[in-house]
Amino acid sequence: MNASVAIDTRATAGTDAVSTLDAASVDDTLALVREELRTFAGYRSARSERVDGAIWLNANESAWANAADADGALRRYPASQPDALRTRLAALYGVAAEQVLIGRGSDEAIDLLVRAFCRAERDAVTISPPVFGMYAVCARLQAARIVEVPPQETNDGWRTDLDAVRDATLASGAKLVFVCSPGNPTGEFVPLARIESLAQALRGRAVVVVDEAYIEFADAPSATTALSRHANLVVLRTLSKLHALAGARIGCAIAHPALIDVLRRCQAPYPVPAPCATLALDALGPDASARTAERIAIVVRERARIEASLRTIAGVRRVYPSAGNYLLARFDDAERAYRALLAAGVVVRDMRATPGLSDALRITIGSPQENDAMLAALNAIDAAAGSVA
Repeated sequence: MNASVAIDTRATAGTDAVSTLDAASVDDTLALVREELRTFAGYRSARSERVDGAIWLNANESAWANAADADGALRRYPASQPDALRTRLAALYGVAAEQVLIGRGSDEAIDLLVRAFCRAERDAVTISPPVFGMYAVCARLQAARIVEVPPQETNDGWRTDLDAVRDATLASGAKLVFVCSPGNPTGEFVPLARIESLAQALRGRAVVVVDEAYIEFADAPSATTALSRHANLVVLRTLSKLHALAGARIGCAIAHPALIDVLRRCQAPYPVPAPCATLALDALGPDASARTAERIAIVVRERARIEASLRTIAGVRRVYPSAGNYLLARFDDAERAYRALLAAGVVVRDMRATPGLSDALRITIGSPQENDAMLAALNAIDAAAGSVA
């Protein structure tokens, strides 16, 4: 079971990341920010001023609550970065509060990073497809070039070649490198030592962004533990997966406070709806966190069971090991498998439009009952084929 649910006891960066990084390494990283944004003040909302009062007439809000708003709280704009939630997330991830920027899932952080560092039609980002599609989407929206360094498919699964990533980044002048660990959809866990070597090699040249949306299922140290050693490292975390708050859209970027300040100035005002912040605080309370921790063990156990079961099903060509809450599998006839699953009411992710995965489906690890239904649907294909033969 991973101990990171309440407070990640292995993430010891905390305020050390603020104090031990030398100023030169921080300056090298800030120099990568788009020049026109280095002194950009951003938008100062009505909630930017730290003032108290009984009568609030500074934000053009309604004086009356909506009839659907029972306590009237929603007529007021929320805090841009809710202090209580920011403090709770910092404790969860073992960092200082000033290292945390809360946003609308990891997607917003990805978009902010690309906009802050990449000049349109001049700068680039490096990715290793097949990988989470939002890196490329945000790059294209910013008209940033995309440098692709595909991972190697080995007998043991996928392996991102970080040496090749380093070389391609240096050759292209890319400003951002996205490393997804565990990889989506590949399931690959990238060892932290290799990530640190990449960050060191790219100091002053690029920012390494480690997307850890699924790290809790890997039972491995977070890259947040390396923030005190690398100013050009950013870690993305989310409450969407393990914490079951996908609909609340709570994610965060974790980095040196100076870099977080840059991203905050690029962020739209009021990114965190007040009901979502309240829900997230409740979801990170002791009782909820204890139940969440129990679910890690269930997912890990089910992942092993489903991987072994899939390997026995005729028509399943290959199942890749995974450190996430999903498995990537190749099929002799992926279309038939996909349709059979849909007919049984089981929806999986069709990966066939992804280059290199024209025969693949990604299967989320559900509850034991859901997983049984998925396996039964695939086994039924095998049985039907046997009866025809």
